[in-house]
Amino acid sequence: MLLLAVQTGLRISELIGLTRADLVLGRGAHVHCIGKGRKQRRTPLLPATGAVLRVWLTERNAEPHEPLFPTITGRALSRDAVERRIAHYTAIASEHCPSLASKRVTAHTLRHSAAMRLLLSGVDITVIALWLGHEQTTTTQIYLHADMTQKERAIARTKPPHSKPGRYQPPDPVLAFLEAL
Repeated sequence: MLLLAVQTGLRISELIGLTRADLVLGRGAHVHCIGKGRKQRRTPLLPATGAVLRVWLTERNAEPHEPLFPTITGRALSRDAVERRIAHYTAIASEHCPSLASKRVTAHTLRHSAAMRLLLSGVDITVIALWLGHEQTTTTQIYLHADMTQKERAIARTKPPHSKPGRYQPPDPVLAFLEAL
């Protein structure tokens, strides 16, 4: 469930609303969900995510109409149940990555992470907006925060290729031109 959330950027409501039939594996693997405004969206799956979900489906042996990620009683998970699972696994992960202990990781954080992974991979913001189910790219802008590495790459592209450190000293022809004005 968490792998699907972080790879697809699904909203928590979309995640808990998934049924077995919403998952298409094999060639053109994707997940079908109904998002805000009852809009339908299909999000492609990475091969690794598909492999993990294939194992999950084998273990689960669910009927097409049943929740993809059920409770013990077979009903759909609640929002709180998903957030508790995220908190639980964040605590476990923080034992190996101590910086996680001071962070608040939520389903929405996973959605932001999916958006940033796409951005850092060079995906255009309009595609990211479609991916997340946003009608406008201005909504998507809120999700995207350039990190320092990305900023350094941007500034490296703007630097003149043969600039020398120090104060600019114009050549004599430029000075002569300016004086003639």
